[in-house]
Amino acid sequence: MVVTGGAGFIGANLCRVLAGASGVGSVVVLDDLSTGRLDNLAGIDGVEVVEGSILDADLLATVTAGADAVVHLAARASVPRSLEDPVATHEANATGTLGVLEAARQAGGIQVVVASSSSVYGANRTLPAGEDLPPRPLSPYAASKLAAEAYAVSYASSFGLPVLVFRFFNVFGPLQRAGHAYAAVVPAFVSAALAGQDLPVHGDGRQTRDFTFVGSVVDVLAAAVDRGVTAPGPVNLAFGGRCSLLELADALGEAVGRPLALAHGPARAGDVRDSQADQTRLRALFPDLEPVALAQGLQETVAWFRTLGRPAVGSSVSVPPPS
Repeated sequence: MVVTGGAGFIGANLCRVLAGASGVGSVVVLDDLSTGRLDNLAGIDGVEVVEGSILDADLLATVTAGADAVVHLAARASVPRSLEDPVATHEANATGTLGVLEAARQAGGIQVVVASSSSVYGANRTLPAGEDLPPRPLSPYAASKLAAEAYAVSYASSFGLPVLVFRFFNVFGPLQRAGHAYAAVVPAFVSAALAGQDLPVHGDGRQTRDFTFVGSVVDVLAAAVDRGVTAPGPVNLAFGGRCSLLELADALGEAVGRPLALAHGPARAGDVRDSQADQTRLRALFPDLEPVALAQGLQETVAWFRTLGRPAVGSSVSVPPPS
């Protein structure tokens, strides 16, 4: 099993589940550690980390040889980063995905689970958003994810590669850090709340999102790999919630036990106003999986943030020396 971007937020949570699952052999993480962290994998037995880029075709060929599946999570995330450097975003997200697909094809046609984004819906205002809606990306990031989807579907059609594309919707939870300019809204809110600061809100705060706890996401990813699930088109990986940032702030206040003040700033270019998944296709593929509720997910996220700065437990992660 190969997890690209496996030292990142979602990837490390997934590795923890995969490492404890029956029927899963070794887990190889390919990560350039530009945003991922080795300490995210601390304490997980049986994970081998290979430091390197998905743009390195030879390295991809090496790590996929003998694997039975790839969960492709490596990406250059964030809409603002894509506005600053659209070419780098395209190379990582579109060209990088093409490289992963080609490596999987050359490795004998192994399953590839590809992470895309709800941002591909963009300016399409139909809610909840179904996968058959015309995509209208508003940022280079969204466009790069749409290109990655198209490559994945084309490899399934052209080469019979077993592929499953998921569109993620505002995933949050433990291991997702704040403290940088591109922090997602939940860690930015939690970090500010625990520091006694006002929560930073871009715009009026009435924009809505389908927040999805990372535990729910990795349960779906693990089930997809375990069962070899494929689909002819993208699948929303979210459960149809719709929460404004103002409502999120109220829910977080409940989790930390006090009302939270807001600091409003200008809206960000490229941001989607409203987002909500149609979960019909997901439910058809995974009828028995139930999501973690927003309130519980926020409590677990706050609890993890409160552990930051404590000594980490010993790690059994192995990192091969450079060849």
